[in-house]
Amino acid sequence: MIHVCSLARLYATVEETRARHVVTLLRLSDRVQWPDHIVPDNHLILAVDDIVDAAEGYTVPAEEHVGRLIAFANQWDRKTPMVVHCFAGISRSTGAAFVAACALNPKRDENEIARAIRNASPTAQPNTRIVGVADRLLKRNGRMIAAVEALGPGEPATEGHPFRLDLH
Repeated sequence: MIHVCSLARLYATVEETRARHVVTLLRLSDRVQWPDHIVPDNHLILAVDDIVDAAEGYTVPAEEHVGRLIAFANQWDRKTPMVVHCFAGISRSTGAAFVAACALNPKRDENEIARAIRNASPTAQPNTRIVGVADRLLKRNGRMIAAVEALGPGEPATEGHPFRLDLH
């Protein structure tokens, strides 16, 4: 299973779930101290900002980032949970969790996964850039982006509700 949280909840979530794999989506990741027991090979750091279009001084999620996310998810042994986090736990992390779930379940309906995320967290608003790039890489023919767009905006919040996304 995948657990999604904010940076503020990272350590507690990793401890509570006994996760051994972490995905971090933060451009300024060098300012954060990571849980000691997560070995480097089990920690994917994607230094991206929470944006959907290129902007000067910011790092837009790109094919290279999303491709690394998909590869990391596919290499995860699933013996222990994976934690996916960004700063607020609202957009980048929920988008990445959606992408991982789609990559790991190529026959599972995208709308079902998107609804599971919304049911688990009313604040979730998956980053459409991350999802759109993954949709192309996974050859989902627009279904992934349509599924998250159908959710509409999440409830306004400064920090997302931590949640669990089951993979089946």
